[in-house]
Amino acid sequence: MTTPAGTDPEAAPSAEPPIPARNDLRDAIGWIVFGLVVLVGSVTMDRLERQHINPYTVPGLLPGILGLAMIVLGGVLALRSLRRGALGQRREPPDADRREERRRIWVVTTLCVGYGVVLVGHGLPFWAASTIYVTGSILVLQRISRDADERRLGPRVIVKALVIGAASALVTHAVFQDLFLVRLP
Repeated sequence: MTTPAGTDPEAAPSAEPPIPARNDLRDAIGWIVFGLVVLVGSVTMDRLERQHINPYTVPGLLPGILGLAMIVLGGVLALRSLRRGALGQRREPPDADRREERRRIWVVTTLCVGYGVVLVGHGLPFWAASTIYVTGSILVLQRISRDADERRLGPRVIVKALVIGAASALVTHAVFQDLFLVRLP
């Protein structure tokens, strides 16, 4: 596709307004804090030294690297937002779309925390907890969809969510147990 002479395709107006620098700064702080939590968790994990495990295969190595990456990338985002004047911007009140977006984020966060804190590790087998989580997440997120047709939860939709939930749980369980040799709760 060619553009007319003298126009910049990058400067074309986008459908979405740019994200305010203040929001980027808030997100950056969240990523840095989350990265620190992951890093601390990975450092405090059992190193399995009593079992003579190779130090490069210890359980906390990959999460530690990912935690460091989150910290670094959060720092880059924070610096970028500070250069864009994040501290000098006023906080604008959220509009209806922004409030709906926040509500969806809280719903997803609640589902994830519920899975990690309530379902996994409290007597239910991993595959059952994961089936409940994936099926429930599909149904809840479909129920709060913006599209009225998608909000209808008929028997076909429920069966489809259950099949997806069970299949994803069983595949995840099989991959971790049989391929990665990780014993799941």
